[in-house]
Amino acid sequence: MAFDGVTVAALVKEFNTTLKDGRIYKIAQTESDELMLTFKADKSQYRMLLSANASLPLIYFTNNNKPSPMTAPNFCMLLRKHINNGRIVSITQPGLERIVDFEIQHLDELGDIKIKHLIIELMGKHSNIIFTDDNNMIIDSIKHITSVMSSVRQVLPCKPYFIPDTMDKHNPMEATRESFMETVFSNAMPVSKAIFTSYTGISPAIAESLCFENKLDSSMPANVLAHGDQNLIWMSFYQLINRIKDGNFTPLIYEKNGKPEDFGAVPLSIYGDCTATNYESISLLLEDFYSKKNLYTRMRQKSSDLRRIVSTALERDRKKYNIQLKQMKDTEKKDKYKVYGEILTAYGYSIEPGTKKFETENFYTGEPITIPLDETLSPIDNAKKFYDKYAKLKRTGDALIDIIKTTKASIDYLETINVSIDMATSEHDLKAIQQELVQTGYIKHKKTNNKKEKNLSKPLHFVSSDGFDIFVGKNNIQNEELTFKVATGNDWWFHSKTFPGSHVIVKANNSELPDKTFEEAARLAAHFSKGQAQDKVEIDYIQKKHIKKVAGAMPGFVIYHTNYSMNISPDITGIKEI
Repeated sequence: MAFDGVTVAALVKEFNTTLKDGRIYKIAQTESDELMLTFKADKSQYRMLLSANASLPLIYFTNNNKPSPMTAPNFCMLLRKHINNGRIVSITQPGLERIVDFEIQHLDELGDIKIKHLIIELMGKHSNIIFTDDNNMIIDSIKHITSVMSSVRQVLPCKPYFIPDTMDKHNPMEATRESFMETVFSNAMPVSKAIFTSYTGISPAIAESLCFENKLDSSMPANVLAHGDQNLIWMSFYQLINRIKDGNFTPLIYEKNGKPEDFGAVPLSIYGDCTATNYESISLLLEDFYSKKNLYTRMRQKSSDLRRIVSTALERDRKKYNIQLKQMKDTEKKDKYKVYGEILTAYGYSIEPGTKKFETENFYTGEPITIPLDETLSPIDNAKKFYDKYAKLKRTGDALIDIIKTTKASIDYLETINVSIDMATSEHDLKAIQQELVQTGYIKHKKTNNKKEKNLSKPLHFVSSDGFDIFVGKNNIQNEELTFKVATGNDWWFHSKTFPGSHVIVKANNSELPDKTFEEAARLAAHFSKGQAQDKVEIDYIQKKHIKKVAGAMPGFVIYHTNYSMNISPDITGIKEI
């Protein structure tokens, strides 16, 4: 993600605008590596999350609160002692580092004015929250770093605080044309990498965008770039830095197929194929982005058992299916053995005993044919042997027709389950899928109490631009209910032609549907299918009265014979969800 120095600069601007001369009202340590600070400024109250989590370091304003432990940790108690009710003097960012420095004025035990600094470093596994005095001496930190843990810097009480310069990066806010040209274009690494490895706070996404907006190949070695192209990169970089200095930020979240891809405090041209959503505040953006990401990650974790069950069953069925197809191909030899038997029966009298092969004319095609013989058997017994092979292969082929059909249906069904799992947004959705797998025999039923659990998972509900209700099934049980219980004869049914996916029902209310509604329903059917990543998906649509349930088939499987089709994008941006 692009939690880079530019994002931190946007946060620092927002914090200064909101908190300058405000006071710290409340301090809580909600996790071992996380603080929740409450500020009062301009007669308003603001809550800020500061997290030094190694995998997801964060800082932003939030409206959400988290419960604190009954006994406050030592670091929290120390902060309360020193800076509770302290006044915010300044909030700064050194260079374009991923560091925020809160300068706080407070009164000590004797009533004298003192200055302290609360510094959060947002540097991946090296993230920390450090409390120092005005002489850059560490008072304490939320994580203690000893010399055993790091040879670069110790973060311990009474040790000096400094920003380690381990990457030999330059401050982009001080870059000149001459220094930029010398720093970036003097090495053989790719252009984009040369930019983000040379300057602090510049993310790979920003470096890639600087190349992309100038129509340059970011993988080209920097030292072979033409002088004119070098100048284009410098001008884009210069404009970016001036934009940061002026505080001209445009918080944007980039989404693809409804899922958050990335965010930026400035526009990122490499995400031109994504849907960009503008936010008034960088804090609102971060809270929204990470809540969506956390939901996606959490659902992936919670669905892991179901995914494993489905993946195992799919792998087994696909292996069976390939073996069955090979066996079916082998049965194609049966007609050859039948012809061998018939020719030997017709001409066997002319074959000498002990003959190893018989060459004659195939009386069906008129072409020469060579029949291998078992010299220990008579021609008639050889004929009987070929008839037996024919009969065995015919029985196998007849049996395989149904077996292959069943195995293919199982594969198709399990692929629809994978789509359902991807669509799940709550534990209720996963529970419904689990119940479906129990019902269809893929999960063994565990005996529980006799009370039937209420299914709280509901289909998705959208409203078209023309005001028609559109329902989307999240799993096969819901698909079947929508198609055969919710939909009536003149309602319209949509489904991907080639990919497993959701049934989409448009309630027509005995009215003619406008073209716009047809298109929006088709986009929903494309989006909620396995073809979601395609540019275009072919969608079948038909009135519900022409849909038939397949007797004995898995839930959600239907048949229809006359339908309309359209190719459409799976982008559902702008379709209102209820």
